[in-house]
Amino acid sequence: MKQTMMKRIILSAAALLLSIASYAQQQEEPDFYELAEKETERLQRTVKLEDWQLFYVDSVLVHDYMAMSDDLQRLQANKVSNSSIYQGIQDKWMEQIDHAFRKFFTDEQWAAYLKQGAAKAQKARAKRAAKRSAN
Repeated sequence: MKQTMMKRIILSAAALLLSIASYAQQQEEPDFYELAEKETERLQRTVKLEDWQLFYVDSVLVHDYMAMSDDLQRLQANKVSNSSIYQGIQDKWMEQIDHAFRKFFTDEQWAAYLKQGAAKAQKARAKRAAKRSAN
């Protein structure tokens, strides 16, 4: 069951990233507020956020999704074709989101967040960062 839940979370995160990337490719303004709202609702259900935490989660997600999209659009405008650079930008912003969440999640909420797939995503980002550093 844990493995199934982790797969769902990872697939949800991947779908979210793909939707952001596809919006950026279409050069349309994505609805960051809707994306952030869906993720905030998911986190509210899964890690039991307090009402005051909802505001912070939503604010962090909207800001960081917009910033990530801006970075990705800049790469596209400069005709960067190396996919690892795009992945690096996504990793940077997802790491920033995790760092922000840690500031206002309780220890129990953070543990639940990590169990839902964030720990695996962090390990994957660290592995990609190490690979980029080695090259």
